[in-house]
Amino acid sequence: QVQLVESGGGLVQAGGSLRLSCAASRSISMFNAMGWYRQAPGKQRELVARVHSVGSTNYADSVKGRFTISRDNAKNTVYLQMNSLKPEDTAVYYCNVNYVRYDYWGQGTQVTVSS
Repeated sequence: QVQLVESGGGLVQAGGSLRLSCAASRSISMFNAMGWYRQAPGKQRELVARVHSVGSTNYADSVKGRFTISRDNAKNTVYLQMNSLKPEDTAVYYCNVNYVRYDYWGQGTQVTVSS
């Protein structure tokens, strides 16, 4: 079993930055990949970014060039650095890992970008 705890959300003006953190209850070095998803009101949850154990990353087109995902295996933590935030980035952001064929999710952290 894996517990994921997100932090770092908040209210920011358009153009601002936030850094989200996702702390895992066990060593993340055993995970092939970890990701950040988001869900805005009335919309489906969507993948924002994913980082693989070998260090490669994937991003949604809407955040490329603005967001950066990284992992710190020593701290069992995954980060999402979000720059040049836009009002359309407003959503609840969730950390995710698939481990032993089961999807684990954190409780989510709210990000609100005002115009």
